[in-house]
Amino acid sequence: MIIHYGQVLGDYLFDVFVAKFDFWLAFGLVAQLLFTARFLVQWISSERLGQSVVPMSFWFFSIAGGLMTLVYGIVKREPVIIIGQAAATFVYVRNIMLIVKNHASGSKTLDS
Repeated sequence: MIIHYGQVLGDYLFDVFVAKFDFWLAFGLVAQLLFTARFLVQWISSERLGQSVVPMSFWFFSIAGGLMTLVYGIVKREPVIIIGQAAATFVYVRNIMLIVKNHASGSKTLDS
């Protein structure tokens, strides 16, 4: 029984990651890697400063990964991805606008 489930799992993973591998799967994986990299950037920045911070690069990684994931969702016709990433991208852009505005007015933030 355990061997059967192992074979079924192996078949499933092969189907998902090998048999269906194409440009768009690679594109989507790169998008997810970019999106995940933002957390590494945030963690490293926080460790260096000894406090939790969200650096500007976090938002750029968010936009890049989010837009690529949005394109992937559009091509694959995935409404959950399209809605989620379209809304999230607005938030990322707005945060950058707020940071730029605060820097222009001379405000000091944790991003300074």
